[in-house]
Amino acid sequence: MNSRDNLKKTLNHEQPEKLVVDFGATAVTGIHCLAVKNLRNFYALEDHPVKVVEPFQMLGEVEDDLREAMNIDVVGAYGKNNLFGFANSACEWKPFRSNWGQDLLVPVDFKTIKSEDGSLLIYPEGVETVSPSARMPQSGYFFDAIIRQDPIDEDKLNPEDNLEEFSPVDVQALDYWERTIGHLSGSGKGIIASLGGTALGDIALVPGMQLKNPKGIRDVAEWYMSTVMRTDYIHSIFEKQTDLAIRNFARIFERIGNQIDAVFICGTDFGTQDSTFCSADQFIELYLPYYKRINDWMHLHTQWKSFKHSCGAVESFMPLFIEAGFDIINPVQINAKGMDPRHLKNTYGKELVFWGGGVDTQKMLSFGSPKEVKKQVLENCDIFAQDGGFVFNTVHNIQANVPVENLAAMLDAIKDFNGN
Repeated sequence: MNSRDNLKKTLNHEQPEKLVVDFGATAVTGIHCLAVKNLRNFYALEDHPVKVVEPFQMLGEVEDDLREAMNIDVVGAYGKNNLFGFANSACEWKPFRSNWGQDLLVPVDFKTIKSEDGSLLIYPEGVETVSPSARMPQSGYFFDAIIRQDPIDEDKLNPEDNLEEFSPVDVQALDYWERTIGHLSGSGKGIIASLGGTALGDIALVPGMQLKNPKGIRDVAEWYMSTVMRTDYIHSIFEKQTDLAIRNFARIFERIGNQIDAVFICGTDFGTQDSTFCSADQFIELYLPYYKRINDWMHLHTQWKSFKHSCGAVESFMPLFIEAGFDIINPVQINAKGMDPRHLKNTYGKELVFWGGGVDTQKMLSFGSPKEVKKQVLENCDIFAQDGGFVFNTVHNIQANVPVENLAAMLDAIKDFNGN
């Protein structure tokens, strides 16, 4: 069996020949560009500047040689444009030196300026005549959104303003997806696609960092308040966004068919370290109907599996995720309250695929010893990998300063588990 065969078995809750591994296939299972460099050095691969393929979080490209060294089974199909609205695929690249002193390659429209406090400011669409849309602190390793919301006039609020970034997929985009996924399909790897347009209320996207002059509700705190105080407004956004997303999916499916195995649907977080952001009743009333429409369309018309990202203590929401039609949950934050691996597997493992949860990134991977890391990885693999339904990944992206010895211990544990 090749990697894709094993992923298919895994997604169908059948025991694969080997544990399936993903690093770099999505914006929530990636590797910071500094960690990519450290891994390349560890494996004595060619030393050259790492490409930043997701500049908001400064995720680095996992090239074929590193993918093979890490025994990765899944590749990702990203949209042509990134969260700042400029091309990150089939684009020109230019050299860039980071605040931490790493030589990188970034898209040619990666336009920045240093502020007086040393922060790095980046411009939407690379347009330097408008206000910057994100900031990286001088000592930081990724960007934070800059809120650019005008004062709200309740009488003039228009849901269309919060739909500005969503549009019908055009011929150029369809050509891009057909070309990109057609190329990946020859790799023998499993494929997950981030087709876009289905992220309902994802606060990473609410500020509209790709928009030159965002309108509507763009302040994260205001958005959260609106889910309680302006529910009709949010419903109107989600209704129109869902209608458009399904139409776009239908057109994309006509071009790519079942060449992909999974689709990244939504990155909206519903959990904190100790609880959920909203009540189950609010999830059922405000989110579930739209998720279910999208997932029902996918399951009726395609063989794609539906991938839901939510950090935090969301054990109580697992039945709701299942009811909404999600097949996959990520990042499986095993150190949050109630997120015990054995309980999750025993309770929800027949219906949900756990894509992540292989090792705790907040404490263990960053601060544990290599021996401790390896022990936790083997324990979690023993639990999650029974009868399929588990794709190995860390709890969210691998961050910049994780000791490379710990990353090596994690990867060695996976090899041991697979009998290599």
